[in-house]
Amino acid sequence: MMQRTSLISLKCTLWFMFLLTIQAPLFAQYSAVNVSGVVKDNQTKAVIPFVNVILKNAQDSTFIAGTISGDDGRFTLAKIKPGKYTLQYSSIGYAPGQQSLFVGNLSEFIDLGSIELQTDTHTLNEVVVTGQADEIREKLDRKTFSVENNISQSGGSILQVMQNLPGVTVQEGKVMLRGSDKVAVLVDGKQTALTGFGSQTSLDNIPASAIDKIEIINNPSAKYDANGNAGIINIIFKKNKQDGFNGKAGMMAGLGALWMKKVNLPNIRPQFQNTPKLNPSLALNYRKKNINTFFQGDVLYTPTLNKNEFVTRTYDTGEVINQQTKRNRKTTISTLRAGMDWNIDPNNLFTISGLFSSEKILDDGDEPFFNQTLTERKRLWQFLEDELKTTITAASSFQHKFSQPGRLLNFGLNYTFHREDEKYFFTNIMPTFTGLDAFKLLSDEHVIDFTADYIRPLRYGRLEAGMKYRWRQIPTNMQFFPGQNSPLDVNAGGKATYKENIPALYGNYVYENTKVELEAGLRMEYVDVRYLVDPNHNTYKSDGYHYTQPFPNLRAAYKINDRNKLSLFFNRRVDRPNEVDIRVFPKYDDAEIIKVGNPALAPQFTNTLELGYKTNLAKGYLYMAAYHRMAKGTITRIASIVSGSTLIYSIMQNAGKSYNTGLELMWSQEMSKWFSFNLNLNGYRNQINAFSVVNKYPALNTFTAPTEQLLSGNVKWNGLFHFPKQIDLQMTAIYLAPDLIPQGKIGQRFSLDVGIKKSMQNGKREFYLNATDLLNTMRIKKTIQGAGFNYISTDYYETQVVRVGYNYKF
Repeated sequence: MMQRTSLISLKCTLWFMFLLTIQAPLFAQYSAVNVSGVVKDNQTKAVIPFVNVILKNAQDSTFIAGTISGDDGRFTLAKIKPGKYTLQYSSIGYAPGQQSLFVGNLSEFIDLGSIELQTDTHTLNEVVVTGQADEIREKLDRKTFSVENNISQSGGSILQVMQNLPGVTVQEGKVMLRGSDKVAVLVDGKQTALTGFGSQTSLDNIPASAIDKIEIINNPSAKYDANGNAGIINIIFKKNKQDGFNGKAGMMAGLGALWMKKVNLPNIRPQFQNTPKLNPSLALNYRKKNINTFFQGDVLYTPTLNKNEFVTRTYDTGEVINQQTKRNRKTTISTLRAGMDWNIDPNNLFTISGLFSSEKILDDGDEPFFNQTLTERKRLWQFLEDELKTTITAASSFQHKFSQPGRLLNFGLNYTFHREDEKYFFTNIMPTFTGLDAFKLLSDEHVIDFTADYIRPLRYGRLEAGMKYRWRQIPTNMQFFPGQNSPLDVNAGGKATYKENIPALYGNYVYENTKVELEAGLRMEYVDVRYLVDPNHNTYKSDGYHYTQPFPNLRAAYKINDRNKLSLFFNRRVDRPNEVDIRVFPKYDDAEIIKVGNPALAPQFTNTLELGYKTNLAKGYLYMAAYHRMAKGTITRIASIVSGSTLIYSIMQNAGKSYNTGLELMWSQEMSKWFSFNLNLNGYRNQINAFSVVNKYPALNTFTAPTEQLLSGNVKWNGLFHFPKQIDLQMTAIYLAPDLIPQGKIGQRFSLDVGIKKSMQNGKREFYLNATDLLNTMRIKKTIQGAGFNYISTDYYETQVVRVGYNYKF
């Protein structure tokens, strides 16, 4: 009955949102390809200099571009749009020649190889040549979005920007693609501790003002790391390359929690209201001759009502507990990034850059526990969490360009240091005593990545190959400081060290002609993970895993005609447990829910199959996809209680097989010069098969769950209005249907964001005003069924924020 009601609600919402017509096309589009070749004598094979090369439109023979071959006989035609052309050659003493040329959408470079001219009067036989340009709208493996165009979230964090993007949902601080949070997040194409090695972290603590664009890759090729079964999100920082000195300065100020969604339970400290937001930013760039230097600095100060969750928990004994968890958070994030590009000569480029990020978090909260009628307070837990996260990244790269345009050899060496310094103090107020307890966690992460990549354009596509080696080590130290009648498990502290070595090789081949596109690749990955646990730990011992596995990918597309294309995707990927997922120390974020990792946690392997159809419309396009994802060894968190206790232990486990099957539709349309929209519909079924696991902490207990499944989906609808005098208005409406979560369900959610921007002096100056969750409707409701208990919770956390900002480009 619940599934039927959810499905009806989803259908009604889809029709309602379809009729609204409000969203901007956010795709960052470009279409440009370089065509090159070498002209030779067909008899002597000697190169021919100073050959006239002319490109004409195949339909009407209009002139498109022209050039002359150099001393080495090589020529290049730059920035050619996709289409069908005729290439003509002429030189004194040689018969004129010509051939057909098709420019596609998959490769940035086309290498025609050797073009031979005859010294007699015979003409060349016609040759059909294929190539591809990397145009975002046509390349279905990724979607690219400009952060600058996301007016309704300007001045916020990168996580807030992502929740407005088509195909993306945000749930409890994590990004989800098509119903899964197993997303690998990259920064400038690389994994860093800033966003996590494997699973995502800290996306809510990266200022959007530092970011240029965001790429979403649902079906990654073999050249990417194999982790992240739902796909990849690549965050690209700003870097200008204009000549001379230029930059951009900005300032944002805002207010959140404008009114109280729900009042506190009796006799606790006030929740945050009217929280101030500040985000100054500065980007500088200086380019002269062969040196380009860049700097980006951002500060984000954002106090928030981070959590305000009300819970009714019912035990099998019949006892009912009413609980509130209120967390006032003060966050200050400073991000500095600088670097230099050195063009040693036309064929060699060296880049060095560094990033520093400091994230200071102060959580001040209250957690009262009452009986069912709120007449008796059984417990009050007051806490202060003082956390400092520091990230330092040093990156260097070297690129060699061969004489053949587009043929590249790239080397990269990156080092990341990430420190997590967390201190937690809490006051445990019981009816008969008050205890003062504390713990301290120190974690240092060291990562070294070395990469080598080779790209060679071919007559019908390109070849990519490369290798990567990663060394990673994370020593952690947990110290407990118990007070009177302490609930802390002091014997579960101590030291532990995570060690990881991953060498990998890959090869990828891309082919295209007028009817067929093909991309096929294979990545071979060896992984060796060891987790060394303090021998004095009262439950866990050292563990780890290793494997050698292939990760293939395939994309095959058939071009029905110039407007319609059918594509098939397949890939195999893995989600390796995060160090936090196997961390053996109990974490006391909640007085009666204790989170613990599991050093025996194994990787989760996933196979994904997708069938896509794209049709180009007049001033728009429509893309539809059907997908199926099957995971083995599903990583999830299991909550259970131990006999004789009311404490809930939430432990990471492998739950067996799970499935995600769905349909996605994306429609982008320019209705007129003043209005365009983008509509994204996604419906899917999540299923977790029946499973049974044994939890070791704090004592052996078995948890068994039946098969669970639920139909869910979401609708995202963005509209952009262009008014006179360079005024733009953006509106974003989001509906998330009820969905399946471990051991329960999450309720439906809805929000509406609005932003307006006024540009001046041809975009050099801009002023914006926006409001997120304008109607203050976003809240998170969950129902959880555990072993020996169930609970219903609603989180009235801060979602409504009004911001005003100003940017100046110089």
